[in-house]
Amino acid sequence: MSNTVNLSHGETLSADMPVHHFDGSKNVFGFWVYIMSDCVLFATLFAVYAVLHPHTYGGPSAKDLFSLPYVLVETLFLLTSSFTYGLGMLARLDNDKKKVIKWLWVTFILGLCFISMEIYEFHQLYVEGHSWATSAFLSAFFTLVGTHGLHVTLGLIWIVTMICQIKKYGITPLSSTKLTYLGLFWHFLDIVWIFVFSIVYLMGAI
Repeated sequence: MSNTVNLSHGETLSADMPVHHFDGSKNVFGFWVYIMSDCVLFATLFAVYAVLHPHTYGGPSAKDLFSLPYVLVETLFLLTSSFTYGLGMLARLDNDKKKVIKWLWVTFILGLCFISMEIYEFHQLYVEGHSWATSAFLSAFFTLVGTHGLHVTLGLIWIVTMICQIKKYGITPLSSTKLTYLGLFWHFLDIVWIFVFSIVYLMGAI
């Protein structure tokens, strides 16, 4: 008896022929290379900030400009979003499509609150005459914090695309792997923000 499977147009597939399935593990290395390149990028920006932050040219310093309670609320929004994303990943393991989408939306809203507060902070500084061109310190600040904010914005767009994909196709091996990549990216941004909060805001307030 021939172990074949009939396909369209009279083609057959032998049982001993290899069947290709999606294997996300092959892409993990490439994604980690990207994360490492982002580590180098942020390390460079932190180094630049460390060198330039004393150079205020007679203008206000970090202690004069930043409100720790305000930034603490920002930080809580972002750290909580990391927790809610983890809940979504647990729901993924249970193959619970509705819960995954629910926690992704919660994560999105928390991340959006973080970005909104950051944009408001930038706007207020600009209105008060403290733009990126005011001093080397503010140039380094806007570049570092703005780069992180840009990454978070891209993460929010990624979350929305994943919600749309899961709604349409469900939790597939491909979408599950993409959720893993998104999780690595999102948690990485949380870690970077902890350094931003500690070095830029907390140490700046001392």
